[in-house]
Amino acid sequence: MILTGLMQNKPLLISGLLRHAATYHPDVEIVSCLHGGEMRRSNWATVARRAGRVAARLGELGLAPGDRVATLAWNTDRHLELYYAVAGTGAVLHTVNPRLFPEQIAYIINHAADGIVFFDLDFAELVVRLAPQLTTVHRFVALCRPDQLPALDLPGLVSYETLVDEGRDDYDWPEFDENAASSMCYTSGTTGNPKGVLYSHRSTLLHSFAACAADGLALTARDCVLLAVPMFHVNAWGVPYAAAMCGARLVLPGSGLGGDRLFAHLRDEGCTLSLGVPTVWLGLFQYLEQAGASVDASALRLQRVVIGGSAAPRAIIEKFERLLGVFVIQAWGMTETSPLATIANLLPKHDGAPLEARFAVQSRQGRAIFGVEVGVFDADGRRLPHDGKSVGEIRVRGPWVLSGYYGNPPDSALDDDGWFSTGDVAFIDADGYVQITDRSKDVIKSGGEWISSIDLENAAMGHPQVREAAVIGVPHSRWQERPLLIVVPKPDAVIDRAGLLDFLAARVARWWLPDDVVFVDDLPHTATGKLLKTRLRDDFRGYRLPTDTD
Repeated sequence: MILTGLMQNKPLLISGLLRHAATYHPDVEIVSCLHGGEMRRSNWATVARRAGRVAARLGELGLAPGDRVATLAWNTDRHLELYYAVAGTGAVLHTVNPRLFPEQIAYIINHAADGIVFFDLDFAELVVRLAPQLTTVHRFVALCRPDQLPALDLPGLVSYETLVDEGRDDYDWPEFDENAASSMCYTSGTTGNPKGVLYSHRSTLLHSFAACAADGLALTARDCVLLAVPMFHVNAWGVPYAAAMCGARLVLPGSGLGGDRLFAHLRDEGCTLSLGVPTVWLGLFQYLEQAGASVDASALRLQRVVIGGSAAPRAIIEKFERLLGVFVIQAWGMTETSPLATIANLLPKHDGAPLEARFAVQSRQGRAIFGVEVGVFDADGRRLPHDGKSVGEIRVRGPWVLSGYYGNPPDSALDDDGWFSTGDVAFIDADGYVQITDRSKDVIKSGGEWISSIDLENAAMGHPQVREAAVIGVPHSRWQERPLLIVVPKPDAVIDRAGLLDFLAARVARWWLPDDVVFVDDLPHTATGKLLKTRLRDDFRGYRLPTDTD
């Protein structure tokens, strides 16, 4: 017979994070860059008070537990407040990626059945365009002051600061089951429509513990964190929650992620830690190289940088170390893993190792953190050894790994042993370091965001002069990968690169547009008639895109 422990059974809730931060780290700053460049300095006590007022007002407006609330917003203190104001009531915060194609945004808001949309003024035009298609949305809130509220034809439109002013200070955060849903993010729809991942309060709290652990991201109250990863990108990798858990200072740069703005924030706020995708850091180094002696990099207090979203080029790791004395921590995960699954921290055996040897370790995707099991499996489902050479598909399982996509039954995304198949291909060495070698799907990862080759091909095939089209990813020094469109024209077709790109510009998101177009006589196929993209990648190995000028 199992003996039950005599411990208090307090639910792990997101509101508890905010209550802790406000009680034990009340004066720790939250620095935020708002619309129009306005800088605002808040703190954890203020965030907690304002989040409570918004939660109270939302309840008065009819927000109920389980209701979904969407955001189209940058990294600001208002967005941070919503992380807590919505989830703390028992409702679900749905952070929408505004970089998706408008049709995808409309699809996921409708699929999630969001009732309220909060949006930054940068997205006002987009929201007005989308509103007639959003079948479940009954209220829109602009993240601004009343005097900044534009005259928009939107149902229930109100300014965010009006909600704050109309709220009350005595809101009592409710207690409920820690397994209740807290937030949701959608995948980028690399194969078909985007899919929703629904996180729980419990999974979010456990993920936060991992981020604060010494062998996790080692986030502490001594850190000042520049959050260069968007808050709509897998909940900013969980940092808005983990920062409250440990009382870290946050610098939220809004939409300004150019190298000059990042450097200014890092320098002026004394940031010790920052997180972002490789493209962000390439922009920072480009700025430093162009600015030359006019900037003093020695003024930075930056100690470590976390890179995720796509593999960090070794050149970035070396530049951080050699030019800035900053240690790069590579992390791997995905929307389905909340996202932290592996983190490339060093082991004691690496103490005193030559830089070249250390860079080789840092260039890997890291070791599994406690709470997540990571394995590689062959095509027959057999688990492969951690020998540094056996390559297979990565599968994961753990308390912050999804069991099923939103709208599907629990466990429907898992195999019989509870593993989730990630679609990434890798090997694991004897020390447990994961090295991703390829992807099993033909998606393109550009600057930390996915681009669907299938969607691009389908769009190109809509051109009346195109017989067949294929899209592959080609290495790019700034974006890691960019799409190359390979086209077989119809006989006697009159078509050129510029015309085809103009055609696509009206059908796909601008940042999805191929960087080049190549016309060929035919495309290779498999025996079943599918495009043989392995052959195409071999044929175009070493191809240099015209946009790759570095």
